[in-house]
Amino acid sequence: MCGRFTIIAPYEYIIYRFQVKHDSGRAMYKANYNVAPGQKILTVIRGTDGNRMGFLRWGLIPSWAKDEKIGYKLINARAETITQKPSFQESFQKRRCIIVADSFYEWEHRDPKEKQPFRITMKSGELFAMAGLWESWKKDDGQIIYSCTIITTKANTLMSPIHDRMPVILKKEDEAKWLDPSSNSKELANMLQPYDSEHMQAYEVSQDVNSFKNNAPYLIEKQ
Repeated sequence: MCGRFTIIAPYEYIIYRFQVKHDSGRAMYKANYNVAPGQKILTVIRGTDGNRMGFLRWGLIPSWAKDEKIGYKLINARAETITQKPSFQESFQKRRCIIVADSFYEWEHRDPKEKQPFRITMKSGELFAMAGLWESWKKDDGQIIYSCTIITTKANTLMSPIHDRMPVILKKEDEAKWLDPSSNSKELANMLQPYDSEHMQAYEVSQDVNSFKNNAPYLIEKQ
């Protein structure tokens, strides 16, 4: 699964990296060293005239849901079953997004009482795009909540000793196709593969990552 990540890059660079033409997140953006489910996270979607960037709540709430709390159960969508699950089928076809990150955390279960957190990044330190889906849901009072989920796949060789799942990280050349409404299902499904381990690295970090209340630069330091 993917339950925590970081986004600490300068906002202007994010706009440049993802070729954003319209953004609505500038006022809300600040470096986040411990992004957690339920928070609003920086995402890119395809608008009618180019890429748009803003914030969506992490934890997808399907349009037919009766209670917004279902979002806490839908922070991830498994790539293998994404076309079969009612919660994700329509979003996969019509509402795909990119979740912007520069690392994610995962925990290695060493014994029943100990879980060691790792930070996983690109060796280059570059930003990357996690494949996601988004949805809109209307509350009884008329308020609309825009939410999203991160798609996961089986672990690559770097991740497999730590955990059996990892987020789908899109190749740069696939990002535009992922956001393009005209892309076909087979083409999209082929993108949902483990990212090449050769370009990634992982290292142990502080146990303080375990609490989302901790959010500071020291969390990403090697232990």
